[in-house]
Order: sequence, then C-alpha cells, then structure tokens
Amino acid sequence: MSQFHLAEINIGRLRATIDDPMIADFKNNLDRINALAEGHAGFVWRLTGDGNDATDLVAFDDPLIITNMSVWRTPDDLGAYVYRSGHVEIMRRRREWFEKLELSMALWWVPAGHRSSVAEGVARLATLRSLGPTAEAFTFRDIFPAPDSAERPLPFLDECA
Repeated sequence: MSQFHLAEINIGRLRATIDDPMIADFKNNLDRINALAEGHAGFVWRLTGDGNDATDLVAFDDPLIITNMSVWRTPDDLGAYVYRSGHVEIMRRRREWFEKLELSMALWWVPAGHRSSVAEGVARLATLRSLGPTAEAFTFRDIFPAPDSAERPLPFLDECA
C-alpha cells in the first residue's frame, strides 16, 4: 500500500456572488455533496472554512473564484466519486453557476497524513498551467504514479472527454 495520497484542487469562477439567487441551487447542495464525498470509499480529507464548505476562503484576488480541495487514497477513489456518484448531477449543471475556465483542476501526491494549504494547491495549479502535466501537478488525463509506486495508473479518459 502506498504511503502517499492523492490531493486535488479545483476552482470555479461563479457567475454571481455565492449568496445571489442564481447560485442558490449550487449553495443549497453543498452540504449534501460534501457528505457524499466524506462517505465515499477512499475519502481522506477536504478543505473547509468557517462553515461546512470552503466558499468563504479567498485564494485569489477575484472574490468570485471559489476553491475546493480534498485528499483521496487513490485516483480510482477520486474518479469514482467525481464521475460515478451523485456528484455527477451537480457537475452536469456547473455551467448554470460557473464560468468556463481553461484549467480548473490539478492533482498531486502528498505523504499520507499531509494536509495541503490553499497556497500549496494554488501553486500546484499554477505549475500545471505553466509546465503542463508533470509529477508535481497533473490531471486525470495524465496521471503520474505515486512516488513510491512502480506502476503508472491508467487515466480516466472516458470520464474526461
């Protein structure tokens, strides 16, 4: 078993403030979707702010950009949650609440027990934007193996297409 877990950051730029009626369905589903993540196989940790979500944490100069971070045991665990759970119904509606961003998610390996800071997540996203997929930051399309793994996981090409 690996001594590393998979960390992820994803960001989105809201079409309006989090308290705007246009964003209400998204906001009203956060507790349910977060509980789904926490109960999903392989879930380790997720970023929270003053409430049960991270919508109050500011990682960018733009107050409409919200950040989500979590840690999972494996890429398969995260992929199953993102692409094959009740999370999908919310993800399918994302254009109602979020503007389209060129690159909004980065993955990287952390030692088991490590909790990444928002600054670390933002830096990993910046690394992916500037260098493309590397062992430092990658995507589901180009998964790099855990540092203590001899095998390379397969990408989730079907889900990412």
